[in-house]
Amino acid sequence: MSEPISILLADDHTMFRQGLREILERKGGFRVVAEVSDGEAAVVQARAYRPNIALLDVSMPGLTGIEAARQIASASPTTRSVILTMHRDERTILEALRAGANAYLLKDADASELIEAIRVVHRGDATLAGSAAARVLDLLRRGEGAVVTGDLLTPRERDILALVAQGDDNRAIALKLSLSEKTVGNRLSEIFQKLGVSNRTQAAIVAVQRGLVPPPDVL
Repeated sequence: MSEPISILLADDHTMFRQGLREILERKGGFRVVAEVSDGEAAVVQARAYRPNIALLDVSMPGLTGIEAARQIASASPTTRSVILTMHRDERTILEALRAGANAYLLKDADASELIEAIRVVHRGDATLAGSAAARVLDLLRRGEGAVVTGDLLTPRERDILALVAQGDDNRAIALKLSLSEKTVGNRLSEIFQKLGVSNRTQAAIVAVQRGLVPPPDVL
């Protein structure tokens, strides 16, 4: 059997945090290694436990969940951050993704959506809740912060990035472009380095903002 996904819970509402623990432990395949009520403690516990996933609220005492995600990315690079919050505005969503969050979900999401998001992020991908995706896409389509660059990426890298922006995983990209999955993974690492990002969602956002790929129908 595979090891359970280790999770750090960070939320200043005790009952909500306890409810999350019960959902995860009842489902199976997850192990909550720490619970904290503020952003600073989240960073400390991420450094101590190196969990697979840090599940973070945005509004917490001290450090916000967004700043905690940024610091966790440095303190525990193998930990992937999932934001779970009531904040629906697109600027908060973009700020979280730029800070290194791999997923952004709203607290009114159902349990199955949360479970699937955690599994997607643990596999190395990124995800946005439907309404959050729509808000980010609307902001990108309005062109806010757009800066067109020169030939930053090769034509093949642009092809790969366009498919990433559409939500395709490495296997789907490999099939569409007649490449191996390993080649796609290597190319993505090079793309992330060129764009100065750490995950797929950040890469898609930066690429659309800079005019490197057209806005997708679904982000």
